[in-house]
Amino acid sequence: MILTVTLNTALDVIYRVPRLLAHASHRVSDVTERAGGKGLNVARVLAATGHEVTATGFAGGRTGALVRELLAGSPGVRDELVPCAGTTRRTLAVVDEASGDTTQFNEPGPPITTAEWSRFLSRYEALLAGDARAVALCGSLPPGVPVGAYAVLVRAARAAGVPVLLDTSGEALRRGVAARPDMIKPNAAELAELTGSRDPLPATRDARRRGAHAVITSLGPGGLLATTAGGTWQAAPPRTLAGNPTGAGDSAVAGLLSALTEGLDWPDRLTRAVALSAATVAAPTAGEFDPRTYEEVRGSVKVTAVPAVTAG
Repeated sequence: MILTVTLNTALDVIYRVPRLLAHASHRVSDVTERAGGKGLNVARVLAATGHEVTATGFAGGRTGALVRELLAGSPGVRDELVPCAGTTRRTLAVVDEASGDTTQFNEPGPPITTAEWSRFLSRYEALLAGDARAVALCGSLPPGVPVGAYAVLVRAARAAGVPVLLDTSGEALRRGVAARPDMIKPNAAELAELTGSRDPLPATRDARRRGAHAVITSLGPGGLLATTAGGTWQAAPPRTLAGNPTGAGDSAVAGLLSALTEGLDWPDRLTRAVALSAATVAAPTAGEFDPRTYEEVRGSVKVTAVPAVTAG
């Protein structure tokens, strides 16, 4: 089983409009609601690729109840969300059909009490002690959760002997990296904020020195750059795909974790992650991917070893 953690789950509401204009009224052509948050996107992609997956985190109030109802409609995803008294946040994404651009509004999330955080930690540790083969820690922290929460969760996974991938940003990432996760997957902006360098190659190496065993950076249409104890690789799709990039990074996380549990080497892990990420751009919503695009891209991903300073 692969475990995904989404401390700040969300009800994702997606509006599609013919064209998004400032200071104007819009007629919405389509509305979609789904269980959201980065870890839930990862869970759905993992399940769709045939992996057993368990999702945990927080859910509360009427919005949280709807998130759990929608999650129940995702085949292969086991719900281990922990109830909280506050109401799960919503995110609103407005898709401009003319340009393909997406404008997103993210609520902050419900306040989590000390008692609720303790209940979550007990659930998390029990899941690690079960049959967890890998864990993904994903997304932002809701109010009330300690800023060092991911460091606590990384240490718990390492103590249980479960490989852990961290995908967050800001101070939560900075503190989490110091706990020595097996992998982190920032985008270029998040990596620059962590290291102070806007050049991804030295920045990935700096992030490894800060504690991460492997750093896999999203380069947008340029694919992924991975710096590990065994070397550095760049993996790129054969072409730039048109579509909605929301959730593409989450699909990359799913690819990395699934390939890890299958014992694949780094070039094959990156190939799968890039192909799933590209196939998500071609899909209508995050947490989904287009199978035809996945197969097409997977056979054409270019993985190049970077012959530079030894990583580590």
